[in-house]
Amino acid sequence: MHKQTIALIDDDRNILTSLSIALEKEGFKVQTYIDGESALIGLTRTPPDLAVIDIKMPKMDGEELLKKLRKKTSLPVIFLTSKDDEIDELLGLKLGADDFVKKSGGFSIKVLIERIRVQLRKKDSKEILEENKSIISHGKLKLDPSQLECEWNGMQLPDKLTTTEFLLVKELIARNIKVF
Repeated sequence: MHKQTIALIDDDRNILTSLSIALEKEGFKVQTYIDGESALIGLTRTPPDLAVIDIKMPKMDGEELLKKLRKKTSLPVIFLTSKDDEIDELLGLKLGADDFVKKSGGFSIKVLIERIRVQLRKKDSKEILEENKSIISHGKLKLDPSQLECEWNGMQLPDKLTTTEFLLVKELIARNIKVF
């Protein structure tokens, strides 16, 4: 299993350092950025599994970064904010943030890590659902991954394929190999 990658975007180097150490200790790979501009470039080149974004930053704030990210990706995003203002939280959620953590009064790194895990679980289960929903078509062949059913030339095959058979046919199609 690959290590999940978390992108941290914050102009406070102390927060970047302490969060990086804590996340790496928990088994995550970490990418760090000190402003929204460099983060947008980095996240586009090497997309992480989740991003933790500070709202107040130079060059491009977290809200602007999130707007630009949402045009390209549904990457889970947790906002960090130093403000207690409900308006910021509301705006962040409307822009598409998945969660919110307030820095004020010192925030718990353990709670943030758990919130990260929750968002990653949601992302994983959503990906599994999407994968299972999609019908795969290849010439006269149609595969339904959610039911492990196979259709040839509009006719349902009488027996369900075993998981191994289904995955084998799916792999052959993915490699564009003719299936008879």
